Amino acid sequence: MPLPTQDQAWPPPQLAHITPKLNEWAAWWTGNPADLSKAYHGTASPQVEDRPGQHRGGVVGALSRFWWGRPTNAGGQRRDDTHVPLAADIARASADLLFAEPLKVAVEQQAAQDRLDAVLTGDVLSTLTSAAEKTAALGGVYLKTVFDTEVAESAFLATEPADRAIPEFVHGRLRAVTFWRVLYTDDRQVWRHLERHELLAGDGVVQHSLYVGTPARLGRPFPLEAHPETAPLAGSVNDQGYITAGITKGLDVVYIPNKGDGEAKAWRKVPSAAGWGASDYDGAEPFLDDLDQQYASWMRDIRLGKARIIVAKYMLDDLGPGLGAGFDLDRDVYAPLKLAGTEDGDPPITPQQFAIRFAEHQATIDQWTDQIIGTAGYSPSTFGRDADGAAVTATEVVARGDRSTLTRNRNIRGWTPKLQQILPKLLTVDASVFGGTVDPTGLTVEFPDGVNESPETVARTAQALKMAGAASTRALVEMVHTDWDDTKVEEEVARIIAESPTALADPFSFGG
Repeated sequence: MPLPTQDQAWPPPQLAHITPKLNEWAAWWTGNPADLSKAYHGTASPQVEDRPGQHRGGVVGALSRFWWGRPTNAGGQRRDDTHVPLAADIARASADLLFAEPLKVAVEQQAAQDRLDAVLTGDVLSTLTSAAEKTAALGGVYLKTVFDTEVAESAFLATEPADRAIPEFVHGRLRAVTFWRVLYTDDRQVWRHLERHELLAGDGVVQHSLYVGTPARLGRPFPLEAHPETAPLAGSVNDQGYITAGITKGLDVVYIPNKGDGEAKAWRKVPSAAGWGASDYDGAEPFLDDLDQQYASWMRDIRLGKARIIVAKYMLDDLGPGLGAGFDLDRDVYAPLKLAGTEDGDPPITPQQFAIRFAEHQATIDQWTDQIIGTAGYSPSTFGRDADGAAVTATEVVARGDRSTLTRNRNIRGWTPKLQQILPKLLTVDASVFGGTVDPTGLTVEFPDGVNESPETVARTAQALKMAGAASTRALVEMVHTDWDDTKVEEEVARIIAESPTALADPFSFGG
């Protein structure tokens, strides 16, 4: 869709079947109880005790009967809004599995390699980690090239979440995309900034526009100078609103679907969602909802399990006219009471304390947690959840993490070609704006190994190889110090040989 020239519904109607699911995934990711309530209940501040939707069938009825879509009590208040941030932990773990260590990016020309290294320093690893977290949570993320001569000395990468984008796919390939963000809102008037990336005669161009509307309507276009956040863009666009600097051959933005498959069970039959990725939460939403309900039940047990006493009415102290009566639990001395036995034989003071079902709740929560982690495509051991407390070997740790490794490898297959596509464009934009070197020939991206043995395990392995005479000193040094270059390895080998005791001469040999 080209940038609108007149008022229309917002978000656009073609996202009607997609936006609710993205909002649901985003609510689980951010963990805001108000967002979860809105996703399943339809409003963040419900004031009714029950709703007709909770008695309906189909999708509406099913969502309304979620724990987060349940009716409120008579006072319109929820008491057990306990939320477990497991969904956020899953997204964070997915990102850490990919970008816990820096990537290895290389090009053939040394001058271009030096400039690429300079461009990729700084916060690029944090940017990619943030992008990977958005991908796991929302099913995909957009990476785009950005330049700002006032805040940076080179071009850099920026991310856009899937729930703030309107993509246009052709045969599963991104042809154009429009991003939007809210600059200001007072619940009646909304200022939105729209940024469209498209192809113009084969070149990737960017167009900007400012709109003033309502929460449900885009409104009419306004000059970019009308808002301080878009005003700096006004001097960089031509009469059609296109940025005239940093133009690249081909689109300057890529979409990275989660797990590289671009298919979500949530909208498999929604034609407008073709090309969109699937969140790690896809299919796990009911289990996440159940988990919060289980923790809420546990907290209810704790709340009700507080020790209480029930006293006869005549034992309460009169607090004065209109102030009712009370019972001082901290009083140390009481006057003796001459009380006649009651008809039913109940004592005047009755202690009450309910049991807290700790073991039952813990076992249920553990089962649900492992189920959610497995549905998301990871191993419980990735989250420090072993089957028992017994010590395990390194081989057993790797075996338990196989599912996470398979998911990581699947993500790598999706990320690698997209990075190899966007990074050359990053160099092109950098050269156009900052005068950098352009020669991205043979650009390759290599992810580090995902499984790192502990130093203790590596040391034991090296010692065993040395005792068996199965490896040279150089091979052992390279095994222990995998990040060293040849020069450091050779220097360490020389030091080891120099410090080794000289071999004693054979006392039974007599020369000759």
